[in-house]
Amino acid sequence: SVVIQECYVQNTAREYAKLYAAEAEPLEGFGEVPEIIPIFLIHRPANNIPYATVEEELVGEFVKYSVKDGKEVNFLRRDSEAGQKCCTFQHWVYEKTNGNLLVTDLQGVGMKLTDVGIATLAKGYKGFKGNCSFSFIEQFRALHQCNAYCEMLGLKSLRTTHQKQRKATSTKSKNLPNSSTVKKMVPKKAREPRDFISSEH
Repeated sequence: SVVIQECYVQNTAREYAKLYAAEAEPLEGFGEVPEIIPIFLIHRPANNIPYATVEEELVGEFVKYSVKDGKEVNFLRRDSEAGQKCCTFQHWVYEKTNGNLLVTDLQGVGMKLTDVGIATLAKGYKGFKGNCSFSFIEQFRALHQCNAYCEMLGLKSLRTTHQKQRKATSTKSKNLPNSSTVKKMVPKKAREPRDFISSEH
């Protein structure tokens, strides 16, 4: 059922958020760490809808820090502390899982988040399959811009690794007969995310 899947996704993300907090909190100047609130599954056998979820009610302004994909287009939260820490959390999970998993759709009140999504590569990750398209992972890798919190945690910039991989593939393809087409495609691909960012401003 969708409700059970939702519960599973949120509580999986919550476990990552706890590990993230354990690593980030002791760092000098990091401060408060976003928390994903628990969601509980209740079984009501006599009811038409046998499963329901229960979670803490969040009071205050509800903000979407990241949209339900890999793009970081919500500029309202770009500069907010919670928003930046959410982006860093996404980067941290991405690095921890070797690019196999991304927590997305981060939203909530202040540092308390709920109703999150998870994207995994098509094959899943450690037996877990996300509820979001794996293309979000690609998008995140291409568009994420590191902030001060990423640096505090010592996370590696995704842009440089991305470009290095690109260069490696174009040099490898020199021996192939269609290397000219491969070379032409590479810069075009690399340009797309930048165009997207500039057009958003």
